[in-house]
Amino acid sequence: MGARGQAGADPAARHRGRLGAFVVRARRVEAHSLAADWDALVALAGAPYVVTALGNGEVHIRQECPAEEVVESAAARIRPLLLEDDACSYLKALAAVGYLCRELPHDTAWIKTARAEWRTRTEANTAREGGYQVMLGDTAEGWTFGLDDRKLAKAWIYGDLVHHDTQLLDEADPFGLSERFRAAVPLVAWIMVKAIELLNYVRALQTDGLLGLPVQLFDREVVLASTRWEHTARAYMAPVGTPAPADALAPFSDEWIPLLDSAVLRHADG
Repeated sequence: MGARGQAGADPAARHRGRLGAFVVRARRVEAHSLAADWDALVALAGAPYVVTALGNGEVHIRQECPAEEVVESAAARIRPLLLEDDACSYLKALAAVGYLCRELPHDTAWIKTARAEWRTRTEANTAREGGYQVMLGDTAEGWTFGLDDRKLAKAWIYGDLVHHDTQLLDEADPFGLSERFRAAVPLVAWIMVKAIELLNYVRALQTDGLLGLPVQLFDREVVLASTRWEHTARAYMAPVGTPAPADALAPFSDEWIPLLDSAVLRHADG
């Protein structure tokens, strides 16, 4: 049963269910290629760039990002963590740890700090001291536009990537795709870092016997090691329209003839 159907469930069971969903999702985030180099991922989360003074009152600013397709796949993996209604939501996972470790003051304090940090970084209307603002203006026509990095990042994630939110795209359109992507990259990396950190925290708590999660959550397959699908099976042929067996344990009818000769069959729908 999913988290949505657990309204009347025991609170501990409900929180374990949500935390289990987070573990599976966070392990998928951890397995992404961007997380293979931890130091590089942490650095990327800090939005690094180089400013070079040109000696004439101007500066040259350079910021390098991973390929857009790489960031897109990472963003797809972290997106459910942002959605508070999803079972694997980061905030739900924090709440679950808080509930299951409510007798441990240190853990409770850490969770409060992590929750505040998450909201500050991911919610566009939360006050903060960091980040940056991009401003545009036309002196001839007198118009100006301004958006901060969180709103630009949100426009890329929900406008350019996983949805096509026209309101977000219209608001961010004057800044172009490049500015939206540039803002999204460090946010995606930061969420990956926080998800993996929380995952490792959960692993430690599980090892200490404080969570009681099913052990298979920590080793079940979450990503494909290979995209080649092959195995040995028995093949049967029958005239078009012959009913297939009712289920996996039902026998083949006499109309189905086993394929015994050596042959290579190629199949493609359409």
